[in-house]
Formats: sequence, C-alpha cells, structure tokens
Amino acid sequence: MLELKDVTLSVGADSDARPLLSEVSIQLPQGHFCAVVGPSGCGKSTLLKVIAGLREPTAGSVHWEGRDLAEEEDLEPSQIGYVPQFSIAYDHLTVRESVETAIRLRVAGLSSDEREERADGILTEVGLDSIADRMVKVLSGGQKRRLALAVEMVTSPALLLADEVTSGLDPKAEEEIVHLLRDIASQDNRIVLCVTHSLRHLSLYDSVLVLHEGHVVYHGPARHLLHYFDIESPEEVFPRLTNRSPQGWHKSWEKHRTSYYETDRMPLAGAKPVEFPARSGAPKAPPQPPPERRRTVEIPKSLRDLDDDADRDLEDVEEDEAEATPEKKRSRTPRPDAETEAEAIGDGEPLPGGVSQFFTLFARRWKLFLRDCGQLLLHLALIVGFPCLVVVFAWDGLPNIKNLEMGLFESNPVEQAAEALDFVKQSSHIGGLVSGIVMFQVILLTLMGANNGAREIASERLIYEKERLGGVRPAAYVASKAAFLLLLVAVQSAWMALFVKFVCRLPGSLETQLLLLLLCNAAMTAICLGISSQTRSAEQASLVSIYLVGFQLPLSGAVLALPAALEWISRPFIAGYWGWSGYLQTLLESRYYEIVKSVVQTDLSPAPLSLWVLAFHVAVGLLIAYTGCKRSRWE
Repeated sequence: MLELKDVTLSVGADSDARPLLSEVSIQLPQGHFCAVVGPSGCGKSTLLKVIAGLREPTAGSVHWEGRDLAEEEDLEPSQIGYVPQFSIAYDHLTVRESVETAIRLRVAGLSSDEREERADGILTEVGLDSIADRMVKVLSGGQKRRLALAVEMVTSPALLLADEVTSGLDPKAEEEIVHLLRDIASQDNRIVLCVTHSLRHLSLYDSVLVLHEGHVVYHGPARHLLHYFDIESPEEVFPRLTNRSPQGWHKSWEKHRTSYYETDRMPLAGAKPVEFPARSGAPKAPPQPPPERRRTVEIPKSLRDLDDDADRDLEDVEEDEAEATPEKKRSRTPRPDAETEAEAIGDGEPLPGGVSQFFTLFARRWKLFLRDCGQLLLHLALIVGFPCLVVVFAWDGLPNIKNLEMGLFESNPVEQAAEALDFVKQSSHIGGLVSGIVMFQVILLTLMGANNGAREIASERLIYEKERLGGVRPAAYVASKAAFLLLLVAVQSAWMALFVKFVCRLPGSLETQLLLLLLCNAAMTAICLGISSQTRSAEQASLVSIYLVGFQLPLSGAVLALPAALEWISRPFIAGYWGWSGYLQTLLESRYYEIVKSVVQTDLSPAPLSLWVLAFHVAVGLLIAYTGCKRSRWE
C-alpha cells in the first residue's frame, strides 16, 4: 500500500511561503490504477515528485507498506518507475538499444540471452516489438510514450508514476496509452499513478484524485465523480472548482470521504470499467458496486443524502474553517482490511555495480558520438583545422638564429650598431613568433576543451536525472564522461603537438610538450565539464565556457604583463598560462629560450610545476562535475 499522511510542501521564506501541496492524505492499495487531475498549477506533478523522493515535503510523510520512507528504509531504485513529461531516450539509439541499455544499467546478474529475452518481452508488452530496430528520433509521440514506459518496466517496479504521458497525443493514441497503463497496473499488483489533463477516459481508472491549488478535493471511484460535484460531465469539474475556495472544497471532502470509501471500496485494477451515468433532471444516486465488492455493513447515509449535506455544509465552510484545529483536519481515511489488500511484489531487481554501469555508459557515449554526424564532423574539423591555423605562421619552420657574436669585431661603430639593431629585430621577431605559436596551440586546445565539456552533461541533464532515480551512480556517470573525454582530448592534443612540432620544427622534449598540451586541454575540458554539471541549460554552460576561454589570453601574461598583485591572484586559475609557460621551459636547452625570455615580460614557471598545476585543474574540474551530478536538478 502507498499512503500519504498530511503531506504539505511549501516554497519560499516563512513569511512568504507559498504552499504547493496542503495536507494531502490518500491511500492506494496494491494493484490500483489512479488518475491525478486538476487545473494547471494545482500540484499534480509536484505530488508525483514528492512520492518519488525527488522533493522533500515540509510536513507530513509518505509510507510504503507501512513504513515511513523518510525515517525508515527507502524504496529501492528498482521498486519505483517514474515516467516524466520529457523524453528519456537518446535520439541516436534504436528502440531495442534504449531498452537493453536500461536493463544493463538497472538489473544485475543477467546473461546476454536473458537480457535479450527480457527486452523482447517488454517491447511486445508495450507494443513496440515491430519497430524495435527503429531510431528513437523518428518515433511518433505515442511511440515515445510507450518507449518511456518500456524503459521503466525493465525492473518490474511495484510503483509506477506517470506524469502527463498522454499529453499532446491524438485521441486514439491517448486511449491506447491509458489502456496500456491499466494493463500494467493489473500485473503483479502494481500501483500506477497517472497525472493527466485529459478527462476523456476517467472511467478506465480505478480511482480519480482531484487536486485544487494543492488541496485534495476528491479521491474516489470515477463513477461517483459526477454525483459528488453535481455535474453532468467530467469536463465540468474544473469550472465547478472555481465556485468555492480550495480550502472549502477540501474541508467538504474531509467530512464525507469516509462514507464514500465505505460505500464503494477502491476497486482492484482490471475490474470492468464503469461508464459515467447519464444525468437528466434531478441528480441520480451513483451506481452500486458489483455484489462481490459490496460492504455487508449498513451504510449510515446514502450518497444522495451526502450530496444534499455537502451543499449545506459548504455554505458555512469559510467560517468553520477559521475555527478548525489541525487535529480536526487530519486524515480519517480507514486503512483497508488486511485480507483485501493484495500481496506486495518483492523487493525489486538487484542493481548493477558501479564498474558495470561505467562500462555501459561509456559504450553508449561512444555509440552516440559516432552516430551523431554533425558532432563527429565538427570534432574532425577542429582536430584537423586548428593545427593548420598554427603552422601558417611558420610553414617553413622557425627562422635560423644568426650568430650572436656577429659584428662584435668590426672596427666601424656604425656597422656594429647596424648589426646589433638587425640582431635585436631578428630576436624580437623570432622570440615573438615562438611565444605566439606556443600560445596559439594552448588557446586553441582550451577552446577545444570548452567545446568538449561545456554541453556534455547539461545537454542530457534530465535524462541523467531520470537514470539516477533508476539507480545510476553519479560516480559511474562522471567517470564514463571523463573516460570518453580523455580519449577525445588525447587525439586532439597528440595531433596538435605532433603536427606543429614537425612542421614548425620546434626544439625541446616532445614527450613533455605533448603531456603539457594534453593536460592543458584536459584541464579546460574538466573545468567546463564541471560548469556543465552546475548550470541549468546547455546554452548557459556554453556561454560561461566561452567566456572562460576568452580570459585565457589576456590573463596569461603572454601578450602583456599583468600588475604583480593581479598576476599572482589570477595565475593559479589560468590553465593557458601553465600550458604556455611549461611548454616554453622545454626550450631551455635551445638558443630560442633566451630569445623568448628577452621579449616576454612574464616570469615563466618550470615545466614540472606546470604539469602539477594542470593536473590539479583536472582534479578540481572532475570534483565539481561530481558534486554537480550528486545534486538533483529536475527543474
């Protein structure tokens, strides 16, 4: 059984707190299919997030099988399924791949044959077996809703929460989805809550929960909905709610819900749907329940009497409400008898370990990368094109340095001065060229790093949040991103270092230069990955990352020396400085080093120190990414 006891959720400061949910108390037995309806902004989706544990209530509690989920053991990830409003599948995967990946991420101990068999069974159950090899990006809206349900069914959850899964569908597709949810509820005594704006198929649900500005104003069989609100069709419910305050409707329902529950116990999922009674003239009493569901005890009042009572009671609701105490507002919904409650379904499937999830996520990321032609071509263009931009300035290699002693033994002072001036010009040109080539490599690699990491998490944040709810570990997720990006960074940096090294014929240790460029790229990639995990959208992450790259050149000191105070404050955070400075230090044994030193006003740090600082940047970026992924960002 799922039970909510006086669940309240408010946002804002104490003085300006705005309630999203107010004293919500309901009970749902196993094997139950419930619709959650109400005007826009009434708290339907918020209620599902509270039940799923995505938002903590400010008061009240959520109970599962008698235990308080806030105080005792929470639901296992495999026991709960949550289908959000947004798409939870990648466009470049097939339907089968989406389901099989979900099985790998959420169910441990299955062989390849068992995973395939389970995927086939689920696809057949949701009606997608005929299009199992079709890409997600070409699916219709209804097919994507079915796929979302299929992904959640891989663990056979005891509790399934569906948020607006019928939104935007045509009537036929909507009816098919509702029938599918009803069938899912009838299997394994599963509880299914479905938030919906549509009132077209309420008769297919076992019960209907009506919310009005966060208050429960009705929860009972669909067959009694018209009678309770004294309306002729379900479409009149929302206009009817505007006749009285939410508090008034809530208090009226608290007075009468016990009798409604006693008159007709919540029917089990799979019972024959009951059509709404036709209404003409005076209101009719609601249809009686089937004989096998009818109570043997005498009902103290008929529902027709209750309907008349409700009209009288609501006239003085406002004045009674001020005198009501919190104790009087508590839920008095009786707990169903033990013999009528269906047996709960197990403890769910065992969750795979972090290493298994890592390899699944890593393999999926490469598959998505190779199938996204646009991204693939962009990265290839950057890898090939950026080094060409660098070598344009020294396509024939670095100029030769003239003998530093040239002109020292000339007797003519004018000739000596001319030679000295020529040497200064040459040194300035070569020193600036070498420094510029190195800095150009570094800046372009930081730009590639920003492109690597900025959108990596933010662009799929909602999908990640959904998978994390299903048991994906943040550490495994971030590690899979780091491993994928490391290979990308290695290719980008190696090609840049080798191409520029051999075309421009730069001196120095190739191994150290390659490592410095790789760490510089990796540092910016990791920092931007961290930014991606902290921002609310991919656009925000990209913008912040581009600004960060823009600061690399002026704050590195490669062009203009910074004031001493600003230099020491900013230098630890500028990856561009450490890549540029460390690379120039590899020229220490060549004649180019002194020439570069003569034209550069900024102090150069040793290469080993630069390597350690850049490695520290990588570690900090990954730590920021991990903390960002640990924190929920559903909104």
